Amino acid sequence: MEDIHHAEHVPQWKKKEVEEIKELVKKYPLFGVVGVTGIPAKQLQKMRRDLQGTAFLKVARNTLIKRAFDESSEDIRKMDEYIDVQTALIFTEQNPFKLYKLLEQSKSPSPIKGGTVAPMDIIVQAGPTGFPPGPILGEMQAVGIPAAIDAGKVVVRETKTVAKEGEVVSQKLAAMLTRLEVYPMIVGLDLRAVLEEGVVYKPDVLAIDETKFLSDIAMAARQALSLSVSAAYPTADSIRAIIAKATTESRNLGIYAVVLEPDIMDALLGKAYSQMLAVASAASEVNEEAVDDELKETLGARAATSAVTTEAAVAETVEEEEEENSEEEGMAGLGALFG
Repeated sequence: MEDIHHAEHVPQWKKKEVEEIKELVKKYPLFGVVGVTGIPAKQLQKMRRDLQGTAFLKVARNTLIKRAFDESSEDIRKMDEYIDVQTALIFTEQNPFKLYKLLEQSKSPSPIKGGTVAPMDIIVQAGPTGFPPGPILGEMQAVGIPAAIDAGKVVVRETKTVAKEGEVVSQKLAAMLTRLEVYPMIVGLDLRAVLEEGVVYKPDVLAIDETKFLSDIAMAARQALSLSVSAAYPTADSIRAIIAKATTESRNLGIYAVVLEPDIMDALLGKAYSQMLAVASAASEVNEEAVDDELKETLGARAATSAVTTEAAVAETVEEEEEENSEEEGMAGLGALFG
């Protein structure tokens, strides 16, 4: 018996869709797989318009996207695993980090539908609602919102968590939250992965704290400059600091080694003068007649200045000790008072 082969008939529009996806993948330097679950059609159209000039959004059936990937290169086939539930493709010439930031910024609050799992604790804040007294008061109380009438308006008496994260929101609560303009859902294009030059970038890599990133770069630059100066590795940014450091070190060496150079003569004379006074002071202690009257007067003035400085330091220390003792006595009194 001859084998009978049944050729699968693929509609022309599907073939065209697959070819269009393949052409877009070739045209753009990178593309991403995004989730569009839960986005109303009207909001999705607005997102598509907002992206014009920056990125191109292509919504297609998952089977057609997968077929287009499978008929492309091995790198493109890496993106198969990110096709799940409602999927769309986004094509751009931006880098992956800018694309991720763009999509995150485009997300907006949206009403929650009945039967949806709360993505976070849903909180209704205390305050006026703008609704006049009427049936809405009982409807709010029925869904757990503490409502009352104040000054002819319906108000929420206290801030209340009406649904915990992970709980299913009822139809009545969802409707009331919408009326109160409490939008707990954050709706937008959910980037799952981006492919650029054969490399797949996922959100955990693309989500960068820009403030911390810039701070880290600034710290790295400071550390690199410090290392360059310490290692005497000349660059355009470090050469001034290296020269200044070398100047300071050479000056200190010249003073220490008593190198007679014009630039350090003042420092050498100052050092010699201090050493002379130290020798004269030591000699005067052994024999008062070892120094002349002028030198005695200089030593006396120096001793007086030193004594005033020492007295001030002692007085400051005593004052600090008195303050500490006063604080300790106060704490002891408090300890006795409270047992």
